[in-house]
Amino acid sequence: MRSKGKHVINLPRRIILGDGALEELGCCMRESGFENAVVLMSKTPLKLLGDRIRRILAGNGFSFKVMLVGDGDSFSEAKRIEKMLSFKKKREKTAVVSVGGGRVIDAGKILAWRSGLEFVSVPTVPSHDGIASPLASAPKGKRRYSFYTVMPSVIIGDVSILAVAPDRYFASGVGDLVAKYTAVRDWRLSHLLRGEYYGEYAASLAESIAERIMKCADIIAGDKFEGASILIEALIHAGVLIGIAGSSRPCSGSEHLFSHALDLVAGYPALHGEQVGIGTIMMSKLHNCDWMKIRDALSTVRAPVTAKDINVSEKKIIEALTIAHTIRPERYTILGDRGLTRKAAEELAKSTMVI
Repeated sequence: MRSKGKHVINLPRRIILGDGALEELGCCMRESGFENAVVLMSKTPLKLLGDRIRRILAGNGFSFKVMLVGDGDSFSEAKRIEKMLSFKKKREKTAVVSVGGGRVIDAGKILAWRSGLEFVSVPTVPSHDGIASPLASAPKGKRRYSFYTVMPSVIIGDVSILAVAPDRYFASGVGDLVAKYTAVRDWRLSHLLRGEYYGEYAASLAESIAERIMKCADIIAGDKFEGASILIEALIHAGVLIGIAGSSRPCSGSEHLFSHALDLVAGYPALHGEQVGIGTIMMSKLHNCDWMKIRDALSTVRAPVTAKDINVSEKKIIEALTIAHTIRPERYTILGDRGLTRKAAEELAKSTMVI
């Protein structure tokens, strides 16, 4: 077995979850040694939560700036904001705080990474495991890449805020979590065939997360408050697993490659978790697993399960399947080195009712 080698595991120092958890932001950051904050928010969170964030930080004696994240990609926005800031006070006492969805959280991680600061994650939608992972996503040319930045030092998951997110973001979160079902199987396959390091602890936890989410699909669909509680816990656990494993392997496999390929050929047609969920249905079939269980769970939470659901043509689905293996050629998955032929891709998509 190939040696894993060394990697440093950085985990969050404080995670606060529950109804009204946002009110703990200031004292939690103060207890973590911060005195200054750069707060990143997009338009909607700024409108809904801006005054509350200002009150909480001011009430705890923070020096802070609230910066609006515009419509650009996360990397460009992080660079733009970085140029506007001057860190006159001690950097070790300054934190970047992202309050918002995936793009705002990614921008905050990138800004913290580039500036040598710590990061505080305050998600407003339960749509992805980037809430707690050290990875950020940014485009390069026509493709989108994930890369290591910083692990959040503090995570605040206010269920009362997450519970009012649109249903679509709940479905996306479920999609990103069931993906662990195939990601772990791809990781295990690469270990057996290529000698890649395989972490049994991280893998087993990732599988447990996927199984639990599928069992809780009815609750998530029927009770948004309880559903938000379940989702935020699972998404945070998944993100932390990436830090434990030293890679995204326990959380990202062939289903993510399909989603990235779909972005490339169809121009980012849906939310990340929505696309990944559809990919998981098909990759489960390739792994000879119970793909209908995946599909049923996604359908229960009203997540898309067909090409039509995300307004993508059958041709684009097939094309994405045939090129998915080229997205990260160094990462071995059930798609193999050569990928799927057009005929095999079409048969897979039809047999799983995606097209």
